[in-house]
Amino acid sequence: MQRFTVTLEKENGNTSIVAIEPLEQGYGHTLGNSLRRCLLSSIPGSAITSVKINGVSHQFSTLKGVVEDAIQIILNLKKVRVRIYGDKAVRLTINKSGAGEVKASDIDTQGVAEIVTPDVHIATLTDSKVKFVVELTAETGVGYVPSEEKKINEIGTLAVDALYSPVISVNYTVDQTRVGRNTNFDKLLLEITTDGTIAPLDAVNKAAEVLTGYFKQVYEPMAAEETEVVKPSSTISEDLLKSSVEELDLPVRITNALKAIEIDTIGKLVSVPKIQLMKAKNLGTKSLGLISEKLTERGLSLGEA
Repeated sequence: MQRFTVTLEKENGNTSIVAIEPLEQGYGHTLGNSLRRCLLSSIPGSAITSVKINGVSHQFSTLKGVVEDAIQIILNLKKVRVRIYGDKAVRLTINKSGAGEVKASDIDTQGVAEIVTPDVHIATLTDSKVKFVVELTAETGVGYVPSEEKKINEIGTLAVDALYSPVISVNYTVDQTRVGRNTNFDKLLLEITTDGTIAPLDAVNKAAEVLTGYFKQVYEPMAAEETEVVKPSSTISEDLLKSSVEELDLPVRITNALKAIEIDTIGKLVSVPKIQLMKAKNLGTKSLGLISEKLTERGLSLGEA
């Protein structure tokens, strides 16, 4: 198989062109179509999924001193893009008083998330005495989930259509490229636009990981099955397996990503197949490589069970 490289050829804000070359003839379209579909459908992201506005009992309600009605406020909130630190649902709040504009930057994330579209307009307050208090729920997921599919039992809480996908658009072209004197090779160019919660190149890496997970099940079906909890052998210390993942001296970002999917001990870590870790948010190929290195130093490996 011809060795190829993946490079960032052009970058402009949230839009980038990623080049993959040289590829055997025909594989430009094979990879391009597969990556495009996966990028648009299978990259995890975050979205606001429910909203509770003080003084609003249903979506057709209006608020005194607020120009927008509940429906318009919800439509505006759907435009807000948020990056959650971890995989669990988080609560965000807005608490604004007095006349003026309410923007996404007024959302209090309480340190559990980041608003990447701070300039999005949410509401206009016209009364100096008005208090605009909102509770939001943001979650991680994949694809699009309409509000009708969400079950909410809390009175006054309204479901919001959730567009989790962080990838807005993907286009690809295939050009010819050369290797030495041979010009019979493909150069794949992917033009990717995201919502800002993930870099286009990182999205490509994630898409490749997702596809790899599916392809691996074709030639190695057992890779899809979760292994049992590690049973200590004579060569593996039980105390080591019970140790916190913090003992591996991994970067804080990786440690937090592991804890977010409830992997808090070394024993749990080595019992999880790589394919499952690949699906976790904020754990890319480089992260898995670093985790493997740290485990190898202790005589362990990923998926060892």
